Amino acid sequence: MDAELQVISLCAQWCGTCRDWQPMVDAVALAHPDVRWRWLDIEDEADLLGDLDVETLPTLLVGRGDRVLFYGPVLPKAELLSRLIESLVTREKAASGVDPDAAALWQRLRA
Repeated sequence: MDAELQVISLCAQWCGTCRDWQPMVDAVALAHPDVRWRWLDIEDEADLLGDLDVETLPTLLVGRGDRVLFYGPVLPKAELLSRLIESLVTREKAASGVDPDAAALWQRLRA
């Protein structure tokens, strides 16, 4: 594999679900030290989002290298996040039908 897996949690500080989600993400991150994790507040970093419209919180953007492997809302449950990450750790192929604005955000985050 050419690069480490990166997980971006697209959330907002005002969102109670997101605030509850953050400790779950932190716990899963401890179990996956080989994955890079980032919390991105969609309001504090709205300029970075560009045209991407995040409608459901929390939403994840996961990629490796220049490929988006997953983009979408997630249920805020640690076991579901852990299973998703474990399935993506070995995935090489980019997700099909990725929102072009999500792919553009991924490229901006890599820059």
